[in-house]
Amino acid sequence: MESQLLLPACYLPPISYFHTIQEHNLPLIIEKYEHFQKQSYRTRARIASANGVQDLIVPIQHGNKERVPMKDIRISYEFDWQRLHWLSIQTAYRSSAYFEYYEDDFIRFYEEKFAYLVDFNVAQLELILKSIKLKRTVGFTEEYVAAPSEMIDFRNLIHPKKESVLRDPKEYYQVFSDKNGFYPDLSIIDLLFNQGPQSKSYL
Repeated sequence: MESQLLLPACYLPPISYFHTIQEHNLPLIIEKYEHFQKQSYRTRARIASANGVQDLIVPIQHGNKERVPMKDIRISYEFDWQRLHWLSIQTAYRSSAYFEYYEDDFIRFYEEKFAYLVDFNVAQLELILKSIKLKRTVGFTEEYVAAPSEMIDFRNLIHPKKESVLRDPKEYYQVFSDKNGFYPDLSIIDLLFNQGPQSKSYL
């Protein structure tokens, strides 16, 4: 019987990531030893802007090595992406019902410089779990195992190029929904800034 939920470390993960956590009342294990996957939620978050869905992408340092373990991926600060991401988030959600309530918690991710992507992503995960009031312990893999026993493996199931694991998502109010319609399964911050304490019940 599965006793843990295995997930990748994602940047401001999508709603489906937290729906999965809510659905499985199990301790979380974050994968640190998988080879880094490009064009995945590990460096990409999707928000609803006035012009539609906007991707926020964390730049990483590209060494000469291929197939680098996730734990060794370093964030690049060659350009000021933190300022651009935070401006995009402010522009998208400043008028949402709960942005000001959570603003001070999230701004640190755009002021502090984290060396490693996994540390950056896990710090956000812990904040979001606390904000949604989802009580889970968070642990980490100690090696890469392709088919781990006693774990429910979602490492490759939550991906921007795959069908969402969030089936028939309910609509909720989004800042620009009157103009653009409803966008399902965006970053969890879209739900959190628009629904606040009701986010957990939505999941």
